Amino acid sequence: MITRRDLLRSVALLAVGGVVAGCAPTGQREELILAAGEEGGFFWEFAELTAAAADRAGLPVAIVPERTPGSVTNLAALVAGNAELALTLTDVAVRAYDEGARFTAIGRVYENYMQLAVRADSPIREIAQLRGARISLGAPGSGAEFTGERILDVAGLADPGAVIRVHLSMADAGRALVDGKIDAVLWAGGVPTPSFANLGVPLRLIDLSVLLEPLRARFGPRYEPVLIQPGTYGQPDAVATIGLGNLLLAGASVSDEAAAALVDLLVDHASELVPAQATGSQFLDRQSLIVTAGVPLHPGAVAAYRRHHG
Repeated sequence: MITRRDLLRSVALLAVGGVVAGCAPTGQREELILAAGEEGGFFWEFAELTAAAADRAGLPVAIVPERTPGSVTNLAALVAGNAELALTLTDVAVRAYDEGARFTAIGRVYENYMQLAVRADSPIREIAQLRGARISLGAPGSGAEFTGERILDVAGLADPGAVIRVHLSMADAGRALVDGKIDAVLWAGGVPTPSFANLGVPLRLIDLSVLLEPLRARFGPRYEPVLIQPGTYGQPDAVATIGLGNLLLAGASVSDEAAAALVDLLVDHASELVPAQATGSQFLDRQSLIVTAGVPLHPGAVAAYRRHHG
């Protein structure tokens, strides 16, 4: 029986063999499935750019992006051996590692923005006014769902009935917000996130900065203050919110050579790996890539970073 994994690998081999000129023969390339995210989100865009850049550079790795709901699902696939690489929010990775899951990091690749939005004509202007509202916390298995629950917790909205939770993809949540089927949507993404930048109606972003210190006090220092600039989603003013780094993780089967090649890609081809929605929020430099919140770097990545540092 041909499994989905076998099919993904076959597609990768066909793409590399038929499109990329000057690469090493496909049999010499280590094929790595990258559990990424949903279409329209930064995880997926970053994964596609990384795969294409690896092909153009003729690296000894062929990256096969796989669509998923997001961080929690990605990490589960990595730990189960169903993917060699995964993109995750830092808080998701740290909790799993602290609970005994074992994996390594290739690097911290960019800053993720937690974004809470309502329609501009909504009466909701602060997070306390969400009580009783219908809110999308992202698709099941997403990082938005994981971090969103922590945000509701410190906001005093975690008790049953405080809010009505709905779990939608970003694209579906955007449409539901426009149609009035939900009152608010919380997501994790770049700025602007395409699924919410082109809705045809202006949004109001809710300031989340009041929750930063409670989040840090309860769950650790990895949450950071960030600012969303005026006009990003049609809103007139800058809005303070919460930033959270994203990690590119590796499973146990990733070789030292492959990990080193990935570091070379992140360092030497950084300009090719940043979608428009993440301009200014990436960590693709040698000093920032190695800050992985206590998740150990892959030994092959360590050797590559030392080589780059000289």
